Amino acid sequence: MSNKYLISIVGPTAIGKTALSIKLANHFNTEIISADSRQFFKEMSIGTAAPTPTELASAKHHFIHHKSIEDDYNVGAFEKDAIFLLNDLFKTTNIVIMVGGSGLYTDAVTKGLDDFPEIDSSIRQTLNKQLQSEGLEHLQNELKKLDPKTYNSIAIDNPHRVIRALEVCIGTNKPYSSFLNNKKTERNFTTISIGLTADREIIYNRINKRVDLMLNDGLLEEVKQLLPKQQLNALNTVGYKELFKYLNNEWTLDFAISEIKKNTRRFAKRQLTWFKKNKNTIWFDYTTNTNDIVKVIENYSR
Repeated sequence: MSNKYLISIVGPTAIGKTALSIKLANHFNTEIISADSRQFFKEMSIGTAAPTPTELASAKHHFIHHKSIEDDYNVGAFEKDAIFLLNDLFKTTNIVIMVGGSGLYTDAVTKGLDDFPEIDSSIRQTLNKQLQSEGLEHLQNELKKLDPKTYNSIAIDNPHRVIRALEVCIGTNKPYSSFLNNKKTERNFTTISIGLTADREIIYNRINKRVDLMLNDGLLEEVKQLLPKQQLNALNTVGYKELFKYLNNEWTLDFAISEIKKNTRRFAKRQLTWFKKNKNTIWFDYTTNTNDIVKVIENYSR
């Protein structure tokens, strides 16, 4: 299957990855795998910028709204599901498109997951108690001391990711980052990584406009419906956690919206840091004509 190619589209949020993925899928007459960990959940649509019904109808998508926020679904399960699907798709096509801003999930498919030693479960239990009693910032500061490299590269606002990194640091007396990229997983396809980017000011302006559009499209109503389940890990994410604060009378609506924009901009910065680590990614300005990107892909996949 050395003539099979996975086109992985990466880049910061709001840069135009979904639109490009659909154009490429239509050009190559193929299907799209979503590697966006927030778009898996059917209850979260507006706040995750999931493809619209029109976009979903424009090309066949996989792993969009296929799980509930109450399901236990993680990157390991996604890797297995995605590889199983790819093996099936590659029976009838030579090219498949993958798109998403979740770097860990993208890497799980293209490179495989890293091996970590077994960690005493009591460490996680202790960290979860600290999260409840002392807050996420306390755990973030601990991680910054034990493993600044991981602190600067993971989704630091995600308590699950912070606790996972901390439990490895504490359980092994080694940085979490020291276990990364030690295993080389052989894949029976070739990945062509395509990155979309822009000047930081443009990215931030696009993010601010997207947040405003989400609110106009009914984000607040979507979050209201999820308020009874706000403690679920899937909902501890940008766009939802800030509006929960407003609905719980902790913040004003204007402040919550400004925090969504700020936290999304921070998330975009971390995304770029993660994706820039892959030196094989071919980067394009977000305004690049799709035909020019197609030409590059065709040159690499000959």
